[in-house]
Amino acid sequence: MSDFLKHECGIALIRLRKPLEYYKEKYGTAFYGVNKMYLMMEKQHNRGQDGAGFASIKMDVSPGERYISRIRSNDPQPIQHIFDQINSRINEEFEKDPAVKDDVQLQKKNIPYIGELLMGHVRYGTFGGNSIESVHPFLRQNNWMHRNLIIAGNFNMTNTNELFENLIRLGMHPKEKADTITVMEKIGHFLDDAVRKLYKKAKADGMSKREASPFIVEHLNVAKILRKSAKNWDGGYTMGGLLGHGDAFVLRDPAGIRPAYYYQDDEVIVVASERPAIQTVFNVPFESIKELDPGHALVMKKDGRTSLDQILEPLERKSCSFERIYFSRGSDAEIYQERKKLGALLMPKVLDAIDRDTANTVFSFIPNTAETSFYGMLEAAQDELNSQKNEAILAQKDTLSPEKLEEIQSQTIRTEKIAIKDVKLRTFITEDSSRDDLVAHVYDVTYGVVKPEDNLVIIDDSIVRGTTLKKSILKMLDRLNPKKIVVVSSAPQIRYPDCYGIDMARLEHLIAFNAALELHKDRGNEGIVDEIYAKCKAELEKEDKQDVVNQVKALYEPFTDEEVSEKISEILTHESIDAEVKIIFQSVDDLHMACPKNLGDWYFTGDYPTPGGNRVVNRAFVHFYEGNPARAY
Repeated sequence: MSDFLKHECGIALIRLRKPLEYYKEKYGTAFYGVNKMYLMMEKQHNRGQDGAGFASIKMDVSPGERYISRIRSNDPQPIQHIFDQINSRINEEFEKDPAVKDDVQLQKKNIPYIGELLMGHVRYGTFGGNSIESVHPFLRQNNWMHRNLIIAGNFNMTNTNELFENLIRLGMHPKEKADTITVMEKIGHFLDDAVRKLYKKAKADGMSKREASPFIVEHLNVAKILRKSAKNWDGGYTMGGLLGHGDAFVLRDPAGIRPAYYYQDDEVIVVASERPAIQTVFNVPFESIKELDPGHALVMKKDGRTSLDQILEPLERKSCSFERIYFSRGSDAEIYQERKKLGALLMPKVLDAIDRDTANTVFSFIPNTAETSFYGMLEAAQDELNSQKNEAILAQKDTLSPEKLEEIQSQTIRTEKIAIKDVKLRTFITEDSSRDDLVAHVYDVTYGVVKPEDNLVIIDDSIVRGTTLKKSILKMLDRLNPKKIVVVSSAPQIRYPDCYGIDMARLEHLIAFNAALELHKDRGNEGIVDEIYAKCKAELEKEDKQDVVNQVKALYEPFTDEEVSEKISEILTHESIDAEVKIIFQSVDDLHMACPKNLGDWYFTGDYPTPGGNRVVNRAFVHFYEGNPARAY
């Protein structure tokens, strides 16, 4: 993606199902879980670079011994920073008492971070700053072991204000409005209530206070707590939680917007945002890893039992298609094939744009994450060339000389590594003209491989704002003096904001939105903006929060996809560019064909999977109209 767009967060949870001595004997270290968590977080580093956090729980420790550890970092290399500190702490204990090296029980007693239950998180901040207080996991502490709660997740709630007010009605005084805090406090409230009721029952059954504790551990119904807590949530989420005594859970939203995968055997239970992370770290086959069903929670009890519990009624599955296009690691077997298909399905539009002149066309990609789609486009281009060869041979079959046959058969699809990301834009230059000049040199190009009669076809993951295209890439490509530049987006036009975790909050930042505004202006129909504004305001004032309609769709209704694409091409083509520029987008139908299991397409179609999404898009338009730079959620 040539535009800068923040990624999703990623979570990892590991539950060791054997005593630590087992891993020491089999794998040579009682730090097996810690080591695996380091790998799990690094394998999901693509999902978050603003911060990272790690938490662990030791089970069955004596009173007075530390059983919860947590460490977070917003260092430029947060995962490395965390595990450097963990290793330093381990080495410190080894130096203090060499006997600890070979005694697993001493390690468990004296060294933090080692434990049977571990959770990691990598973060890209989409809301608020990058202070250490914003980094997951979050911890809710209590002297009762059962009431300690650790939360981390990949999520965003659209109704944080409503959730905040609900907490106040419960008599609570939340310390801030962030959705992570409101979610954690809601779970914490019902956790406290469940523990209190079980304690009361234990006393009624004649148990002592000390005897009540294991009774609570055995009978605590995590699924019931989650059902009460999540009743009014509106958003996309995969959320992991650890309870101080050793229970754990991972909960997925009912539309399956955010991803979650798990694997279990007799040694471990593992959950992650990325399937390849589990495959690689634990060396298990694709088929052994399952996807957590929407609306369900994987609940892990302290005694090792697991259950899949429905927490919320599943909605129509709308798993995020951006996960497939860009955010998830392309090493996933399904995602790799889907991305190739995305590239292949674009080929008919590309052929029209180059008048089927494959001989005088150079194909390439920007950035590196678009490489897989490029391979798919390349295979489709090769199929087209083979067809052209067959037609040429059949047309001349009676007069074809050996030399001419060799000439036809020697034709190949021309591919080159055209663009190289040369420098990372630094933000210390704030003066506009200086900054624009710096942006224009983010990419460098390969000279000498494009001829003046050539078309240059470049595939990108998606085009969100178009800023880097306009200020950098198109200018750079034009230096190669091609006849025509065709930029191909493997994603459809991004027309609406996201509100479930991706950092696309403002309509006016989307190039497709600006293109639609320009088209209305060209046709003398600017009044539609006032009409949509009035309708959006009316939607936001509805008492029934579930009956909300996306009024922003009306902005695009008069235009075909091609008309919007042509206007985008016009807007992004600087007057200094000599080559003809054409920008092509994937169609929504072809996106669904390539990614049939992930039909979440609200940023392209405006069809939000939850009522909160419609509220957000209407609010985003109101903010745009009023010149309000605030986020819509």
